[in-house]
Amino acid sequence: MDNNHIDDMGRQGVGHEVKGSIKEQVGQVTGNRTQQVEGNVEKNVGKAEQMIDAMTDRMLGNNDKR
Repeated sequence: MDNNHIDDMGRQGVGHEVKGSIKEQVGQVTGNRTQQVEGNVEKNVGKAEQMIDAMTDRMLGNNDKR
């Protein structure tokens, strides 16, 4: 796995977290429980992607990135 792929995972994680948070909030406002749950799942997937990116950076010794 090259570093560009790993960096992309971290950026995608941020995108998924933001998109999921928005989707979750829209679901709450509209009373759409399915959209709330989908947003919550996507938000947590984004957080997991960011954690994987951070752990991979530490394992590869790329601590200067953060």
